[in-house]
Amino acid sequence: MNRHRSRGNGTSRSNIHAPAGARGFYGSWPQIGVPAGLLLSTAVFAQFARLPEAQFLSWGWRVPFLMSILLVGLGLIIRVRILETPAFARVKQARTESRRPIVDVLRTHPKEVLLAMGARLAENGAFYIYTVFGLVYGTQKVGMERQTVLNGVLIAAACALFAIPLCGALSDRLGRRPVYLFGACVTALFAYPLFWLLDTGSTPLVWLALVVALVFAHSPMYGPQAAFLSELFDTRVRYSGASLGSQLSSVIAGGLSPFIATALLPYGRAALAAYIVVMALVTIVAVHIASETRYHTIG
Repeated sequence: MNRHRSRGNGTSRSNIHAPAGARGFYGSWPQIGVPAGLLLSTAVFAQFARLPEAQFLSWGWRVPFLMSILLVGLGLIIRVRILETPAFARVKQARTESRRPIVDVLRTHPKEVLLAMGARLAENGAFYIYTVFGLVYGTQKVGMERQTVLNGVLIAAACALFAIPLCGALSDRLGRRPVYLFGACVTALFAYPLFWLLDTGSTPLVWLALVVALVFAHSPMYGPQAAFLSELFDTRVRYSGASLGSQLSSVIAGGLSPFIATALLPYGRAALAAYIVVMALVTIVAVHIASETRYHTIG
């Protein structure tokens, strides 16, 4: 952890290498990997989902996972070849890098770690409800064909490819917090309409629900996130701080949200919507408390 490389969600290196007035835009490009990966994986999964159910359950579902080995190798090559950021290179040259980054970031930036966790809660938790639990809800609760829901996820992911860099660029002009808060507020306001639209079973309305969720709720949070979380921390502990806040939130939010949503399923769409609203409120409070980082000096 001493190297503080900006890897993973919310800690993109692009926003550190980018010009000061374009860190949100440049930082949003690695974030595109999420909808791109969702698009690719859903498309591949959809093809194998066409198999007879017995074949799909016995061997078909394994093939997409085995195919991902190619992407793992590509990702490994990219990570090994990434150069150190100029800001951290200067810290290393001056020999002032942290020797105990986790300890130091918890000692010097505990508030920022908590704020980073809160900022990611709605973005990460709601995302997996939209893309993972939504398939379960659409097929088992509403009774729609699996392919119909998968097609909706494909369309929404394709739209998010354009929405994420747009939101990153908007955060360079309007500020990180306004754009992020817009996404969090839409997440809360759209929570109940989302499940109402899914319950209609109408293909156009279900697709519309997924597009609105990913483009207007998720993307405004995810686009500026790499710049926003990185800018919360000093150079010496930037990677550890942003990564710690980001990944701890991923465990609590994204890791648990599909299971919590499944447990709430018998209580109806009101309970599911309330769960999303609670996560969104936590994010709204965290982002509101955080300082505006657009003009923070990196280095």
